[in-house]
Amino acid sequence: MDPTLPAEPSRPGPGHLLHTAAALRDLPRRPGGERAVVMTMGALHEGHATLVRAARRRVGPQGQVVVTVFVNPLQFGAGEDLDRYPRTLEADVELAAAAGADVVFAPSVDEVYPGGEPQIRIAAGPMGSLLEGASRPGHFDGVLTVVAKLLHLTAPDLAFYGQKDAQQLAVITRMAADLNFPVEIVGVPTVREEDGLALSSRNRYLSAPERRTALALSAALFAARDRLAAEEALRARAACAGHPAPDRAAALAALGEDRAAADAHAVAYAAAVPPHGPSVARVAARAVLEDAALLDPPLVLDYLALVDPSDFTEIPDAYEGEAILAVAAKVGTTRLIDNIRLHFGAQGATAAHPGGATPHTPGSGSPAAPPAPSHPQGPLGATR
Repeated sequence: MDPTLPAEPSRPGPGHLLHTAAALRDLPRRPGGERAVVMTMGALHEGHATLVRAARRRVGPQGQVVVTVFVNPLQFGAGEDLDRYPRTLEADVELAAAAGADVVFAPSVDEVYPGGEPQIRIAAGPMGSLLEGASRPGHFDGVLTVVAKLLHLTAPDLAFYGQKDAQQLAVITRMAADLNFPVEIVGVPTVREEDGLALSSRNRYLSAPERRTALALSAALFAARDRLAAEEALRARAACAGHPAPDRAAALAALGEDRAAADAHAVAYAAAVPPHGPSVARVAARAVLEDAALLDPPLVLDYLALVDPSDFTEIPDAYEGEAILAVAAKVGTTRLIDNIRLHFGAQGATAAHPGGATPHTPGSGSPAAPPAPSHPQGPLGATR
């Protein structure tokens, strides 16, 4: 197939490759069918395939799924890995087609930025200056500028992004709402390896020892989730038991029932003190990361933050509602990020599937579909 040829008048086959905006504009759409876009920088893996399958399910056979492959220079800072970022277009087209994409749009830098680097860019605002934005100044301005351009070029009804890049999803969602883009932003759960490591194109840079250290990122998130679940279980037992008194623990200790006494004391303590879930989550996660800093090779923490998904500011200990526990760190020369969604308050401290994620088991087929939203979404699937 010659990728420079214009699109045929009939519906293209899976994985049809286009390189120009003109060819994309000429691409026919079936009457009544929606178009979904999945934006990537290439080096596609199962996480991207999950996004494509989610898009395919959502638009159905009448719809159209476009995958963009573009390594955007605007979102790489000085000293970052633009030049060594993997470029595997042929394999990307095959994976996208197998997952259900109709078209792969792989423009050149000149096609996206015909006049060179744009003088006018979209600013990510206060939300874009925190966490990833603080560590990588200007990163989200570059992300939003290219996303806005690709939304104009692909003209989709829906755009699918992974929840692994939680802050990116949040700023894109906010841009679409604030600037009235006629597109629904859909977040899709993180996909993880069997050992818990979130799928990322950068994982291929990790040596075997570095990969073992990198598992501390997901382990820290899961430790926070599990510690919160244990706290909530104690509160639930205290409510059912009528708040066991401390003297019951003392009586059990006198009988030599040390484990039962400790359990009774924990239940009594949970009933007596106000909920302090956010601080518990932070402490549990940080303990894992501090241990990982002593490994060989060590994990070098950039940030651990427990934030409000609406603006990515740190939440107080009295916070109730959904929150994001996010982490970023370097192992060797590779920088990795991960996050988990937690809920604090009357409904208890909860998280979606381990890490708010979809596990990937080789040979297991497609992961379960996320629920299809009926309204435009806010950060991480919260309906606006």
